[in-house]
Amino acid sequence: MRPDTPADHADHTEHAAEAERLLRTAAQYPEDQEPLLLQAAAHLELSGDRSRAATLYDSLLAGTPERPYLVKALKAANLWEYGHEAEARAIIDGIRAAAPREAAPWEIIAEALESHDELQASHECFSTAVDLLIDPAEEVPYTAQSLLAGRHRVRRLLGLPHDEWDTQADIIHPGAIALDELHDPKRLWALGSDNPAELQAEIARLRAELGTYRTALSRPFPVAMLHWSEPELRELLTAYPTLASEYPSHDAHLTAIESALRDLASTGTLNLGIVTGTIPSYEAFAASEQSSPAEASLLPQYATTLAARGRAKPWPPARNSPCWCGSGVAYRGCHGAQQRA
Repeated sequence: MRPDTPADHADHTEHAAEAERLLRTAAQYPEDQEPLLLQAAAHLELSGDRSRAATLYDSLLAGTPERPYLVKALKAANLWEYGHEAEARAIIDGIRAAAPREAAPWEIIAEALESHDELQASHECFSTAVDLLIDPAEEVPYTAQSLLAGRHRVRRLLGLPHDEWDTQADIIHPGAIALDELHDPKRLWALGSDNPAELQAEIARLRAELGTYRTALSRPFPVAMLHWSEPELRELLTAYPTLASEYPSHDAHLTAIESALRDLASTGTLNLGIVTGTIPSYEAFAASEQSSPAEASLLPQYATTLAARGRAKPWPPARNSPCWCGSGVAYRGCHGAQQRA
């Protein structure tokens, strides 16, 4: 859920400073401007400067953003928080009518409605998104898992009985505390109890949840594998033949990416992604590091930098979605077939 708890003065200052750093980085890397400006806007919101955050959203929408519905959703949530409810509602209605095929805008507008006690409308948003984006016969995509959790939470607040999606939310929930307990409205009452035993039990639950959140926050960017398209890899190896030991062939390169990501997933590593490199970007990165692009040790650093600049695409894709390798074939019939093998 988007944080809206007021921060103290130190927090305000830190968030304002981070926003300024991101704005400078966006000016330095115009090709990555959109994700960097969205991060800057989030820090401006947390610093209390919501009007400036709204200006950033407007500047993105004045151009041709890659993810217009995400920007609109963030703008709506921000506007509602500082008194522009009518405009926020109009934007939310427009997003619902457009029915975007990505999870983030749906989650943001559903949580905005939830935070303003519009529980039935929030439930409708979550449910519509789940029906649009999740195939009951397929594995739930990582990017859509939070939709199930949010829907489960709102249904508990509404007092609705469990359905099949709630059961699926319980199955994929990674925390030690079950969703029914985590989303129990009575837990809020326990925080105001005079009974020491009840308070101690609630503190223990909150500590367990905090451990889960800390684990997620310790890795704000995806663990990303570096991917080269076939033409780019051919050009890379022509220019820097010493890297041939890293990339014996393009097919081997693609197979190694899928295998490495599956190995990481099998150990419980979350937030996995893939970044696609380009020669000009890689050479610019090497220059900024005062190193040679022929140095193989730069490759993982380059991947991490691209991920930090918002360039990572989540892995794995849905089984019926196009494969991450760019073949145009469904993931299940391309590199997703490695799982069956």
